[in-house]
Formats: sequence, structure tokens, C-alpha cells
Amino acid sequence: MYAIFITGTAGSGKSLLTSNLLEWYNSNDITPISINLDPGVSILPYEPDVDVRDFIDIYSIMENYNLGPNGSLILANDLISTKLNEIQQQAEELNPDYIIVDTPGQIELFAFRSSGPYIVSNFFSDNKLNLFTIDGTLAQSPINYVSLMFLSQSVKLRLNIPQINVLTKRDKIIDNLKEILEWPISNSSLQNSLNKEKNFEESLLSKDLIKTLFKSGHIANPIAISNTTMNGMINLSAALSRVFTYGEEEGKKNSNQL
Repeated sequence: MYAIFITGTAGSGKSLLTSNLLEWYNSNDITPISINLDPGVSILPYEPDVDVRDFIDIYSIMENYNLGPNGSLILANDLISTKLNEIQQQAEELNPDYIIVDTPGQIELFAFRSSGPYIVSNFFSDNKLNLFTIDGTLAQSPINYVSLMFLSQSVKLRLNIPQINVLTKRDKIIDNLKEILEWPISNSSLQNSLNKEKNFEESLLSKDLIKTLFKSGHIANPIAISNTTMNGMINLSAALSRVFTYGEEEGKKNSNQL
């Protein structure tokens, strides 16, 4: 049983990626389940097998603690860790191959408070991994790209598990996709793009920051996917297989397709 946590900024496509991974694994004779860990979400593109909203009611929190929406979300996310045993039990009863965990929309409520790392650390599975979603429409700006790369590394540092960066919305950035995918491979390519930015101070700071990532070897080439067409899912599933099963699962799937 493997656990895939999906994190990223609000609107980056976490829930759509969860839905697509469920569809992908089901279509390849692998049993996945989903866990929704966002107590404040109203509509999801999939039906969660385990739903934190069954344990935590944000509206009751607002009433009982006399809190506004933001304060209620903060408290609700902190309370998730107190329900971990119940969430884990429901998930294990379904006996899945993969557990896909859709985390709260506001990444700071999960990754940068104590509850998120606690949940990741104490969630039982044979192996676990984080998919960090990068909004492709934001990453078209080289300065934004650098910021998102540092956010990605901050999340990895906080959760302390293997991580794969996923560039979402590839169908919306197809004209700039090649350039974006070159940036983590070639420091000079990213530096040249930053030189074209109008804000000199932001450009200079971004160049200094990205040099640090390249020097430390902590800049990873993201896997570009489309949550609309599922383009790129083969590459993503192969990367997940390499982490979880050393590629055995992907090899079996390919042999079955021959």
C-alpha cells in the first residue's frame, strides 16, 4: 500500500490530478482510493473514499469557537491530526494498492503548520511520496518559476519524503512549454530569461536564488501534465513506479500492452 500526497498552491490542480490518478490506476487494473483532507472544500471532481469532512465540520467550528472563515480553516486543519487514526482505519479497510491524499487548498495550512508534517510522518504505508503541483500558467514567468521552485523545496524540507514536481495545465502553456522545461536543466537558459525581466532587483535576486538551487543539486525537472487531456500521465505514472516499485509495475504494464 503506497501513499501519494498531493500538495501545491491554491488553484494549481491538486483535486483534478487526484481525479486523474484515480482514473489512470483504475484503467490499469490497480486499486486506488482517495482521501480528501480539505475540510473547507465544497465541490470535488471525484467522490472521496475517505473524507475529512465526515469528521470535521468547518461550520460547526465557526459557531462553537466564534471564528470567521479564515480562523475556522486554520483550526479545522489543525484538528485533522486528531482524526488520523480514524482516517487511517477507513483507508486500510478498503485494502487499496495506492492511497491518493488530496491536501488542503491553502498549502500553508498543511505544509507549514505542525499538523501537516505530523500527518505525513505518522500515516502508515509501505512507502510514501509527495507530488508538488506547479501551476503552469504562473510558471511562465521566470521570476514566478524561481519562487515556485523554492516553495517546492520548502515543502519537501517540511514533509521530509520523496517528492516529484508536476507542472500542470500544460495544454494552456504549450507555446512556452519547451522553454520552461529547459530552465531546470540549463542554468544559462533560465539566467537569460531572467535577464529579460524589467524589474532589475527582482531579476537579480531570482538569479542569486536559482544559483543556490543549481549548486546544491536541488532543482528537479518537473513532469508536465494536462489535467484536461491527461497528456503526460504515462511519464508521471512511470516516475511514481520508479519510486515505489523500482519500475517493476511499469514494466508489467508495458508487457501486458504488447
